[in-house]
Amino acid sequence: MHTDNTEQHEQQHDRFAAIRPYLDHEFRPVLQRLVGNREFLDTMAAFLAPGFARWVPGLARAVIARKLRRQLAGVDGVVGMQRLIAPLMEQSIRRATWGLSEQGLQNLQRGNAHVFVSNHRDIVMDPAFINLLLHRARLSTVQIGVGDNLLKKPFVADLMRLNKSFIVHRSLRGRDRLLASKLLSQYIHHCVACGENVWIAQREGRAKDGIDRTDPALIKMLSRGAGRVPLCEGLASLHIVPVAISYEFDPCDTMKARELHQLQATGDFVRTEASDLHSIAAGMTGFKGRVHVAFGSEMQFASDDLEQVASAIDRQIISAYRLFETNYRALELLLREGRLESPALAEIVAKRQPDQRSRQRFDRRLAEVPDELREIWLFGYANPVMSRHANAAAGS
Repeated sequence: MHTDNTEQHEQQHDRFAAIRPYLDHEFRPVLQRLVGNREFLDTMAAFLAPGFARWVPGLARAVIARKLRRQLAGVDGVVGMQRLIAPLMEQSIRRATWGLSEQGLQNLQRGNAHVFVSNHRDIVMDPAFINLLLHRARLSTVQIGVGDNLLKKPFVADLMRLNKSFIVHRSLRGRDRLLASKLLSQYIHHCVACGENVWIAQREGRAKDGIDRTDPALIKMLSRGAGRVPLCEGLASLHIVPVAISYEFDPCDTMKARELHQLQATGDFVRTEASDLHSIAAGMTGFKGRVHVAFGSEMQFASDDLEQVASAIDRQIISAYRLFETNYRALELLLREGRLESPALAEIVAKRQPDQRSRQRFDRRLAEVPDELREIWLFGYANPVMSRHANAAAGS
């Protein structure tokens, strides 16, 4: 029986139906479900018009639903969704940043799809900025790996999967986790083979301490989908490109410091659906200063050792990370307050030319940080400078 290419493509996708983004023919039913979801409408109303939503929640829901139906009327697939998102991202850049810059984009091989292995600072905005830059360059936007810990609410899962996100199962254990890892890897290999770029964080969760390190377990997962071939051969087929994304100011810096402080004090931090949504909203709307995205060179793997592969990716990310005045100012204060001792780092700080606009805003922000969080907060900004210094020292 003859099966055309479209049918073959959809049959292949069925293997990944539980984790893949929604396909074009699935968009309208999901959009209708979202616009009828009371919790989603309440969340949107609280985000877009908090005062209105607090005083007249029923009316706020109705207004938001009507507005969404109008905006989504022409969306019937991935292209329509990304056309809707692009101007919103441009608006966000104007309102919440001092500008978005990039380097290395011109070096991407247009004939290949890539897996972008990126450092991770923000749940939504990291891949969103990368997507916008790719969209501007008329390159294929990325499919986005999102942890299932963020998708506990059905409407959040729907939103993510409408925007080319696939699910990374992190809550599974034992054999179920192993099977999920293999399926995920097969899906990523399938995307690249079909010409789809992929974004995935270099390790589970955001780097709350400012230290960017690739988890060797990620490398192992990526290699599984290639079948029984040497590690470096399986990874080579993914055309892996490290990406470093740098924020001058992190809107979630105090939240991250509080989480790390609680972990140090009690050994535990309980995340809730509300705290996750709060982080998402803060990251999307909070001021970020300058944002820089650096695309590295496609990895050429010479080893099957997981640690060596991870370290090679780290070296590109750390060297490409753009250091701002906020990073140097935090390091300067840690040295001055005796929380850190290093003549070499002190020399680096002394040689810089301070950016007064950035420095003054940073100091005002720091003044609002609770005393018990101050050291952790400062290290979150200073660690990228220390990583760059350690990287340079190791290479010398």
